[in-house]
Amino acid sequence: MDILANIASGLGDAAQPGNLLYCLIGVVLGTAIGVLPGLGPVATIAMLLPITYSLDPTAALIMLAGIYYGAQYGGSTTAILVNLPGEASSVVTAIDGHAMAKQGRGGTALAIAALASVFAGTIATGVVAVFSPILSSVALSFLSPDYFALVVLGLVASVVLANASLLKAFGMVLIGLILGSVGIDPNSGDFRFTFGSVGLTNGLEFVAIAMGLFAFAEIVQNIADPDSKSVSLNAISSRWPTRDDFRRAVPAAARGTFLGSIFGVLPGGGAAISSFAAYAMERKVTRHPEEFGHGAVEGVAGPEAANNAAAQTSFIPMLTLGIPSNGVMALMMGAMMIHNIVPGPQVMAGNADLVWALIASMWIGNVILVILNLPMVGLWVRLVSVPYRYLAPAILALCVVGLYGIGNDIFPIFTAAAFTVIGYAMARLKCEPAPLLLGFILGPMLEENLRRSLLISDGDVTVFFTRPISATLLAVAGALLLSVMLPTLRRKRLQIIEEGDG
Repeated sequence: MDILANIASGLGDAAQPGNLLYCLIGVVLGTAIGVLPGLGPVATIAMLLPITYSLDPTAALIMLAGIYYGAQYGGSTTAILVNLPGEASSVVTAIDGHAMAKQGRGGTALAIAALASVFAGTIATGVVAVFSPILSSVALSFLSPDYFALVVLGLVASVVLANASLLKAFGMVLIGLILGSVGIDPNSGDFRFTFGSVGLTNGLEFVAIAMGLFAFAEIVQNIADPDSKSVSLNAISSRWPTRDDFRRAVPAAARGTFLGSIFGVLPGGGAAISSFAAYAMERKVTRHPEEFGHGAVEGVAGPEAANNAAAQTSFIPMLTLGIPSNGVMALMMGAMMIHNIVPGPQVMAGNADLVWALIASMWIGNVILVILNLPMVGLWVRLVSVPYRYLAPAILALCVVGLYGIGNDIFPIFTAAAFTVIGYAMARLKCEPAPLLLGFILGPMLEENLRRSLLISDGDVTVFFTRPISATLLAVAGALLLSVMLPTLRRKRLQIIEEGDG
């Protein structure tokens, strides 16, 4: 009954005209920065932090939260329409979502993404409200070996979901791990792989790598291959999913919501891992594995539900433990501290009204998202109808502006240009960039927790197998990898036998 009373009180506070206005501003702004290439919630929230000084703490947090989960939806729009995932969590959506757009089903893909996002956001907000103490205790029990095992599971999932060969997928992950280690060594403070370049001292920018591998490389491919420009996206027959689409999308969205709710609450888990894990799961349970990578409905619904659910539940460790699970949550903590509110266990007791108003605003924000964005599907679809000779320069201009805006520096632009060449070469070699990107994102976390675990255990590697959580996660990763390798080995064995008989 206390939970219901708190939810009712929170809804009352969140529905106040001022808070409602800032919730609207947040989700609209979040959707816009998600749609526009080169922008993201971290940069936007960082720019808006000074404004929160003059706002009521509740209104400020509601607006910043709306920017975050609104951007998760907006990022899927450009991922589907122009194959540009501005956020890591949208990388997987681009695989099948963009394939659907090329088939003339961009409107259907956007509608599925919107509905799955809202469904997951609504359910995950309920998880935040009801199961916050339980999930917080689970996250609190994670130690360095468990985080290491969690990252290994995420990397294995990226290999499993790749359409290319396992060897190529492993290679891409390895390259991503190496790229993620560029910069300053977190333990010694020495420079690694910087080659004397000042621009590399702080590491490579995710946005620059993503733009180079996806957006710029695709533009180069279209220019290099005249036939590819004939693949027009403007023959969109429907903007609403069919009954069969709903039949396939609903279970996928439910599974994605479940995974995202779990991964989001774990510090370091977040939307990226949950979307990859959801995609890997859908490939395993589907009756249409041949469609994945070529426009599978489940490949859009599952990851979109997972990343939005993770975006909501990532507030749990920040609010109750004072542990930011990602960069956005770190900025949210900064916004709270601006108003002399210290995130942690005391928040629920000392600032209960603020916390429950923030939770309730997520329900309201998700409703606003579906009301605003479903009617706007036609607007995003018309964006794709623009002739490619006009669309490509516009994408390039927006990307370059966004890259320069990262730190008012041209180095990210040169980085994106370098990865354009790499992305084009990868496309010619039939190597997928998604595993590389995930390896880059998770590499620093993998290294940090590996070194910390070995330091604490005096170099004893059995620490990863003696803890139940890490042992379970590693066992799941091993089983997932074997499930892919065994059929491949069996096919090769049969091929060798047939060649020998011949």
